[in-house]
Amino acid sequence: MSYKWGTCPQEIQDFVFESISEMVAIMDRTPIGVYLHGSLAMGGFNPNNSDIDLIIVTAQPLSNKQKRELVRFLLERSSQPFPLEISSLTLSQIENWSYPTPYDFHFSEFWRARYEVELRSGTALYLNNEEKTDVDLAAHFTITHHRGIVLSGQPIHEIFPSVPHEDYLASILEDYKECLGKIHDKPVYCLLNLIRVYWYLKEGKICSKEEAGVWGIKNLPKKFTVLIERIAEAYESENIDCTFIKRDLNEARDYIRLQVECINTDLINEIFE
Repeated sequence: MSYKWGTCPQEIQDFVFESISEMVAIMDRTPIGVYLHGSLAMGGFNPNNSDIDLIIVTAQPLSNKQKRELVRFLLERSSQPFPLEISSLTLSQIENWSYPTPYDFHFSEFWRARYEVELRSGTALYLNNEEKTDVDLAAHFTITHHRGIVLSGQPIHEIFPSVPHEDYLASILEDYKECLGKIHDKPVYCLLNLIRVYWYLKEGKICSKEEAGVWGIKNLPKKFTVLIERIAEAYESENIDCTFIKRDLNEARDYIRLQVECINTDLINEIFE
């Protein structure tokens, strides 16, 4: 069963607010705002496999000590029971828009192993004051601007810029390219993501993976219906790692790739050169 913020179980909301409270205490400052985006904001949050996606906006950069304390906390907190993905940015990083977008601090389960090594070894390879950038933030900002939720602080439209179309497109196409190659490794995530990128390019719709599955069942050729139904069911269940026939995945992937290439925008041609 999937949820969205306004109707999710109290356990999920408590986990989010308690996590924010602990992070704010470590930061030792009140953020300008804390914003929810991703599946829990748009609907389609699966407690068994979805991340809770948060953007934190601060007035000043965090110190290296604060970043290390945040990592220690998040290594213990994330995936107990819900995985957290946190991006912390200063207001100036948001106001002075650039792509790829600079950020101050980031945590996700993808970063867990490297942070664990960093803390054990006492190095500063990742936890330092060097400016880092993230191509995904253009997509995160766009989703936040359209469908995000304010958990504390100032309204979204007063903080987040309208991301230029070409930057949002470049951001989602980076993930799209990766999904073309990894559809056998992560079939559920990748096929739903390919569909939602195609839907955006075709109709300008910004959607969740769950919504992409529903649209794909209705709008892609009938020969893909059973596959997409199984993919959507796997996404909504605990069985996200269930197996699929490679030929079926290849045919669906190649169909979507052909449709995307037929859209033939200058940016798509540039990205895929």
